[in-house]
Amino acid sequence: MVKAKYQDVLDLGQELNIQNGDVSEDNGVLKVKGTANTQYEKNQLWDKIKEIGGEAPSDIEADIDVADTSVYHRHTVKSGESLSKIAKHYYKDPMKYKEIFAANTHILKNPDVIHPDQELIIPNL
Repeated sequence: MVKAKYQDVLDLGQELNIQNGDVSEDNGVLKVKGTANTQYEKNQLWDKIKEIGGEAPSDIEADIDVADTSVYHRHTVKSGESLSKIAKHYYKDPMKYKEIFAANTHILKNPDVIHPDQELIIPNL
């Protein structure tokens, strides 16, 4: 029953391609383990857990590792995006575009010029 409650979390884990995933149920507690690619993906899972179970759910235990701790995330630019729009998405602050630009000067020369399909490093802040 608890597995059905958290099915959206399990679906998100599959969508994010969580590695080494393991799901078991023990005395009404769902135990979820796995490795997310980045901290951002781990945060997405925790946000979904809290959305379903509240701030401190007692019916789920999640042990999620992060494979790449050197970055917050890696973002592939889509048409119509800007660094400020990307910064707002990841950090809730469009002015953090400067940090994203600084982390990508190896491929970006101007913060106002990015192109679809470029892979940008979203740095840990």
